[in-house]
Amino acid sequence: MIKHCACIDTLYTELPFEDRFAAAKADGFESVEFWDWRIRDLDQVKAAAEKAGIAISGFNGDADYSLVDPTHKEAYLRDLEKSLQAAKKVRAATVTIHSNALGEGGVVVNHYDELSDTVKLCSMYDTLLASVKLAESYGIRMNLEALNIKVDHVGNFLQTTQMAAEITRLINSPYLKVLFDAYHMQYNEGALCYNLEKYIDQIGHIHVADCPGRHEPGTGEINYHNVYQTLERLGYENRVGYELFPATDTKTAVEAIMND
Repeated sequence: MIKHCACIDTLYTELPFEDRFAAAKADGFESVEFWDWRIRDLDQVKAAAEKAGIAISGFNGDADYSLVDPTHKEAYLRDLEKSLQAAKKVRAATVTIHSNALGEGGVVVNHYDELSDTVKLCSMYDTLLASVKLAESYGIRMNLEALNIKVDHVGNFLQTTQMAAEITRLINSPYLKVLFDAYHMQYNEGALCYNLEKYIDQIGHIHVADCPGRHEPGTGEINYHNVYQTLERLGYENRVGYELFPATDTKTAVEAIMND
């Protein structure tokens, strides 16, 4: 059975934020996730989730600093620790992290064209090693997400499932896994079922949205029926998050999610 997780920054946006927890629970979601904890009242978030009886899967754990910039290491770790503390406060299981700092609308703040790929990769690995120690101390898992560079996140360094999974395998910690976003990966690499099968041991969370458009399954080119069958065959037990923008409204999108 898929553990359905609603991204309440894209679903239920017709409701006040605190009401989205109960709405997601009523529609059959096991958990919720959202983007920026810094703009939320964490006491209200915790209370809303507890009242609704729904788990908080996680939120973004980085913001202004980049894994690929070696000069950002100490600031990145300080910022990450604040996110881990926030996750602990609201009993979230994970935080999502990225190679590059993201600004308004997910725009990549700095492409770091002046840095070689070698420097970027080594910086990522070094800072992730230190990040894992923090994550372990808080008992919160990090999910490392690759992003598409064609539409939403031009200039992002981490672009493929292979790179993300090979880094997490080398670091070899249960507190660092890969967030496989099918929408992003359809743009960057395709072969979704192949990559799921090859790297399933490293995948800690999955994001679903159809491509193009980033709407609910059935509105684009991805055969999610085959994707779900692959996940079932592989014994995937972690959450599937629906980080998608309804093509018409939340009700119609949720029907497509739950009936796919």
